[in-house]
Amino acid sequence: MIADDELNPASKADVRREQILAAAQTCVLEEGFHRASISKICKLAGMSPGHVYHYFENKEAIMAALVRRDLDHMLDLTAGMRASADVLEAMIDRIPLGVAERLDPRDASLKLEIAAEASRNPNIARIVREADACSLKSLRQTIAEARRARGLPDDDDTVAELAVVAAAMFDGLVIRGVRDPDTDRDAVARRFAAILRELFRS
Repeated sequence: MIADDELNPASKADVRREQILAAAQTCVLEEGFHRASISKICKLAGMSPGHVYHYFENKEAIMAALVRRDLDHMLDLTAGMRASADVLEAMIDRIPLGVAERLDPRDASLKLEIAAEASRNPNIARIVREADACSLKSLRQTIAEARRARGLPDDDDTVAELAVVAAAMFDGLVIRGVRDPDTDRDAVARRFAAILRELFRS
């Protein structure tokens, strides 16, 4: 294992940011968004306020980084799908992972906390909506490539509709992850795969 003092400055900064984000995530899950103060995040991270403010301007910036981390994960997944020989099959192969992530109680709870804050806080709403727009754009590109490869219509309206339906399916799982964390993941993944194949028949 690499010691902290052996890391280069950039790597050390990344480690510190991840340390803060992990603490913020835990704090939001345990306390809720409003009670997750910078002082509590500092305590969990084992860092001083000055140290935290060196990396993040305020709590909203920390929340924005959590949203961005989730977005980057989504963009990596869709880029990987588009790089596959069969884009549709790559999408279907990744359904079990998407289902498991959305049904994870901690992940689901964090997403719902941020969504709830977005309904009250214009700054958080802007961050969430910008991330969603970016995510949907990447998903539309992926769906368009999958449809073109099968000789199916890839006009903007059709692709946009399919992207919204697919996103809504997975977004809905976030609520199920809180209401029923024991939901049968394999069964859901099988049904989602069948639905996705059906959506690609026309």
